[in-house]
Amino acid sequence: MIIQRVVLNSRPGSYGVPVADNFRTEEATLPDKIAEGQVRVRTLYLSVDPYMRCRMNEGSGVEYLQAWKLSEVADGGGIGSVEESKDVNFAVGDFVTSFNWPWQTKAILDGKQLEKIDPQLVDGHLSYFLGAAGLTGLTSLLGIREAGHVSPGANQTMVVSGAAGACGSIAGQIGFLEGCSKVVGICGTDEKCNILVSEMKFTAAINYKKENVAQRLRELCPAGVDVYFDNVGGDISDAVISQMNPNSHIVLCGQISQYNKNMSYPPPLPPAIEEIRKAKNITRERFLVLNYMDKHAASTMQLCQWIKEGKLKVKETVVEGLENIGVAFQSMMSGGNIGKQIVLVSK
Repeated sequence: MIIQRVVLNSRPGSYGVPVADNFRTEEATLPDKIAEGQVRVRTLYLSVDPYMRCRMNEGSGVEYLQAWKLSEVADGGGIGSVEESKDVNFAVGDFVTSFNWPWQTKAILDGKQLEKIDPQLVDGHLSYFLGAAGLTGLTSLLGIREAGHVSPGANQTMVVSGAAGACGSIAGQIGFLEGCSKVVGICGTDEKCNILVSEMKFTAAINYKKENVAQRLRELCPAGVDVYFDNVGGDISDAVISQMNPNSHIVLCGQISQYNKNMSYPPPLPPAIEEIRKAKNITRERFLVLNYMDKHAASTMQLCQWIKEGKLKVKETVVEGLENIGVAFQSMMSGGNIGKQIVLVSK
């Protein structure tokens, strides 16, 4: 069986900016027969995410992430339909997902890698299981609960950087649902700011490319910041941390501004900002959703319920065609997406 797949064609280098040509689409063959315990799937959707930039280097720099190998197929979150199964847990026509889905039009996977999903839980929007009802939503919800320590009635103010991205757009809304009294988003275009306020009900949004972030935070958060959902790092985070209250919390979700740099993760704060953090007893520990597997099932049902009730608005930026996954990745890394960046491989 002839299929299409995407491999890592070249590395951008430790300090390089990724480009579409770092990936290559090629033909490959798939065995005609599958073994016991295996499932043949047709790929429907693939996810591209900022953390993948780390996997493009020879060493990912993150202990739980394996670096992609040159001329070998890349992988990440994916959704597909079962075409043939020799695993009793899956039948032809089932929809399944995996965090280690190869970037191929079709694949043969071990059934143990797969999880069955029900599109009715998200009103038929299968791709949501890669975003708001998947690891993205779980990271947002559990990050706020476990690392943000948001509590109803506490009159807390939350700031979200990368607020129009996959995690940020969900995290800001969950902040309100979990009890925050004010949520301010930081993003890079007026369009994104308008969407955050008008559609996702953020209290306010700051365009960091046009506005002075520190000054606007002082105006919008005169009582300081209690929770910071950090997707970005760098100068933006320095500005937010400088205005955080004593005993406040940073949900260290991502550092997209730093991923093209050769440094440890999480990257250290500048000495002056680290001094502020320590003096104010601000918590800043890397949040890893995989450490909370026991909470995934119940949290996923909560996310699906909010989606069906219309309490959680979902945005996606969809690019069609496996051959365009490199373009989608490059765009996502430069802020071209609103909400989750998705690649539609087949319908």
